[in-house]
Amino acid sequence: MLAGKLKVVPIASGDLFRQALENETELGKKAKAYMNKGRLVPDEITIAMVLERLAAPDTVKGAIFDGFPRNIRQAGALDKALAVQGKTVAKAIYIKVPEAEVVRRMAGRLVCRDCQASYSETDSPPKQKGLCDRCGGELYQRADDNAATVQKRLEVYFKETEPLIGYYKKAGKLVEVDGEGGTAAVNRRILAALK
Repeated sequence: MLAGKLKVVPIASGDLFRQALENETELGKKAKAYMNKGRLVPDEITIAMVLERLAAPDTVKGAIFDGFPRNIRQAGALDKALAVQGKTVAKAIYIKVPEAEVVRRMAGRLVCRDCQASYSETDSPPKQKGLCDRCGGELYQRADDNAATVQKRLEVYFKETEPLIGYYKKAGKLVEVDGEGGTAAVNRRILAALK
């Protein structure tokens, strides 16, 4: 939704990983073992995938990242790569959601096998159970979206990703948005905060 409103390309590291897995690339095979355990994919793999995607011609007007950067090292690599191109990160959006709500949302997430559209069993269910509204593909729960793996991912988040809040705050680029409520409401808050 945000990418469409801002007229920029969405780059979701999770989608890049899944495409690499589907295409059985070397980077995809390396990433698979980490993703299935709910662990972060090593920086060198993640950075290589994202920078390759960012070099595509359709990103010339900008991009919005989802799931990247996830730590200070990735943020530094992104800043360095963008600086070479005369670009910079304009804003870093921190969608603040209580931990219990994160667990609830992720444990109930469904994903389309074909187009990767995401649904929630409770908050944004598909119109027809088990089928994607966009393409009619089968919906499934990812192996890394069970309660135990979600908890492990949160532990990794607090250790690795949370320091980015200070990194972007210090750079004057942090935009904090309340993540409570539905997707449309959160997107409206983000767009308002970016203006």
